[in-house]
Amino acid sequence: MADKNGKLDLNKLSFSDSVSFYFDRASQFTDTPQGLLDQIKVCNSIYKMHFPVKYGNQVKVIEAYRVQHSHHRMPTKGGIRYSLMVDQDEVMALASLMTYKCAIVNVPFGGAKGGIKISPRQTPPEILENVTRRYTAELVKKNFIGPGIDVPAPDYGTGEREMAWIMDTYLTLRPGEIDGYGCVTGKPVSLNGIKGRTEATGRGVVYALNEVCSYADDMKGLGLSTGLEGKRVIIQGLGNVGYHTARIIREYGAKVIAVAESDGAVYDENGIDPVDLHRYRTEKKSVKGYPKGKVIADSLSALELDCDILIPAALEKQITDKNAARIKAKIIAEAANGPVTPAAEKILLKKGVMIIPDIYINAGGVTVSYFEWLKNLSHVSFGRMQKRWEEKHQRNFIKLVEDLTGKTVSKSKIDMLIHGADEIDLVNSGLEDTMIEAYQDIREFKKRRKNVPDLRTAAFAVSINKIRDSYYAMGIFP
Repeated sequence: MADKNGKLDLNKLSFSDSVSFYFDRASQFTDTPQGLLDQIKVCNSIYKMHFPVKYGNQVKVIEAYRVQHSHHRMPTKGGIRYSLMVDQDEVMALASLMTYKCAIVNVPFGGAKGGIKISPRQTPPEILENVTRRYTAELVKKNFIGPGIDVPAPDYGTGEREMAWIMDTYLTLRPGEIDGYGCVTGKPVSLNGIKGRTEATGRGVVYALNEVCSYADDMKGLGLSTGLEGKRVIIQGLGNVGYHTARIIREYGAKVIAVAESDGAVYDENGIDPVDLHRYRTEKKSVKGYPKGKVIADSLSALELDCDILIPAALEKQITDKNAARIKAKIIAEAANGPVTPAAEKILLKKGVMIIPDIYINAGGVTVSYFEWLKNLSHVSFGRMQKRWEEKHQRNFIKLVEDLTGKTVSKSKIDMLIHGADEIDLVNSGLEDTMIEAYQDIREFKKRRKNVPDLRTAAFAVSINKIRDSYYAMGIFP
């Protein structure tokens, strides 16, 4: 969108236009032919559908979408969100972000996204089930879902329950498909899901922040010490991502001083226990009246409180040109998709704020979804084949040491030393390694190309280069 002088007006960009803006800005640092850039940027397939669902004594027409952004890797991968704010522009933007996100963390999927225009809070569960199953049936009819085609996952407004409905509907319509459980990820563990998936995005945010804060030179430039110990953190959103981010970051010694929700925020400079706050909000359906902190009625104003790290983990466009100048955080970690607008980013970067972009820092969910998909295709849980052997081997080694030294190792130490890796250990280890390596790629690119202005541009450039190399490897482009 241009202003009256023909210049790009950052305040008028739609969500998908914002993603394209970031893409175009980064593409100049990639040495990629324009024709290939055009192919990488465009959404390959857009499926908009309307279908009827009985709603009490009425029949309502539901609007829904599934967008497959890139087929350079198959299957495509991306969540499904339920929200009254869902529209085609939003789903296209989220699908394209998924492509770049998967490339950054070396997950071999193309990006996709889905959305249904419905309120999950105001809709009875039986209606949600009917909508979910009908949506799945529509995807099956158009060949828009399958373990080798397109694999949905949870997003805003959806979770394990909805993924179980999708899986059950798919298997009913495609009986006997041996890899059918891989048609969707984020399933309950009892239905071939994977341990650690629920908290994966939040845990990935913490692993990423821990790596970002480990570089002394970078932290010195922000006036911060290294590590997460003692960092004052504000989190927006106490949903799945925000809650687990808040819970896990405290284990690293950080202090959550404020949590903002849609109906208000809670502030306490001495620190908030997110588990206790989450329990209260679940019981009361609100943070209002929470006795262990100061409740702030205007939740957005809580983002402007003084802190070291601000983590917007709710929806897009939460930090705009209207409030960016008042943000006091030194680091903004985009746990949500697109929470900082391009106009706000310009203001924040001028202030010296480090913005850790969404296409990197919230990639923990798709990373562990990839692990779940691999588990479904291999038909065996991670760790099942070697855990007991490893424990037996370690026990024999400790026995040998005891025999040679004449000293006895305590049972508690033996139990700690011989513990073989089970599924959750391997998932968390793989996630941590993925987030560390991805950030090293981004940081190294930014250091090598001195004129790259910020981490988002570096992340997009790294992603474009990886997707470009995939096309080159296929011989489609010279």
